[in-house]
Amino acid sequence: MDHPADLRLVFWETTSACNLRCQHCRRTETEASDEELSTAEGLSLIDQIAGVGRPVLVFSGGEPLMRRDLWTLLDHARDRGLITAVATNGTRVTAEVAGRLREAGVHRVSISLDGSEAATHDAFRGQPGSFEAALAGQANLHRAGVPTQINVSVARHNRDQLPDLYQRAKDMGAVALHLFLVVPVGCGVEMEDDVRLSPAETETVLEWLAERHGDPALAVKATCAPQYERILRQRHGPGVLRRGGLDATTRGCLAGSAVCFVSAKGQVFPCGYLPTPAGDLRHERFATIWRSAPLFRALRNPDRLSGSCGVCDYRRVCGGCRARAYALSGDPLAEEPTCSYGRGGMD
Repeated sequence: MDHPADLRLVFWETTSACNLRCQHCRRTETEASDEELSTAEGLSLIDQIAGVGRPVLVFSGGEPLMRRDLWTLLDHARDRGLITAVATNGTRVTAEVAGRLREAGVHRVSISLDGSEAATHDAFRGQPGSFEAALAGQANLHRAGVPTQINVSVARHNRDQLPDLYQRAKDMGAVALHLFLVVPVGCGVEMEDDVRLSPAETETVLEWLAERHGDPALAVKATCAPQYERILRQRHGPGVLRRGGLDATTRGCLAGSAVCFVSAKGQVFPCGYLPTPAGDLRHERFATIWRSAPLFRALRNPDRLSGSCGVCDYRRVCGGCRARAYALSGDPLAEEPTCSYGRGGMD
């Protein structure tokens, strides 16, 4: 039976242009493409999304602040009643930009910090000074009254800095801390195996995060780590406290069932890390792709999972990372390779 297709989050890669060169990025290019959706196509996309529901629309990139018509697009999304967020590296967020984001009604801006100190972050982001620039951008947003979220791409280079990052996020006045477990796609494929976390290390990091779940001062969430849902239930019980809005979670991997990703060129994917398109907006309507694409329908059915995920008692609340399964096996329904739970039989 298919999992309900309740659209909650749409990530739109507004541009492939970016001013940084990050080690983990799902993209391999840093320049804008002539094939990117035009302003008119972007406005149409917003209309089509609003016609399906009222999801959170995340303007991402690349670096979305490098798209010249961003303000027109944000205003239109606000006027159509969509909840909007912007995912930025923070380096281009001046006081003026922060003010414009507030005026556009943006509900939250995420800033990426991949280390608790400059050396770690700058090396990972490929740009000296990017750490201090990101901190300045977050401070501008905080002063402007725009809620901020800190995103951390977790690998071995920064796993020991997570406690410091957690405290820094609180001290900065951020409302949320989201950990992203690196998926080997795009530039992330080039990361050495000894840089990515092992299954045991992933479990340790998620256990650490689960200990902080429910902190009223800072919402925490794991992305590309659906086994976090299992760990939460094991630690806190099936009635674990949930937040709503941008920090809501109901199931581990939501790719294709509650989340989708629209590329700069208008292709629709289950998520930004699973590079198999479900459709193309230049040939189909968004609603048709979302409701009927065979790939999405397959991902909504946990009974189609194979390997250890297929026999796991938590497959309906976790589901395994479909992008990581695809990256390492070529099959989006294969078992999650960074989860050690249930291998060789249920615990």
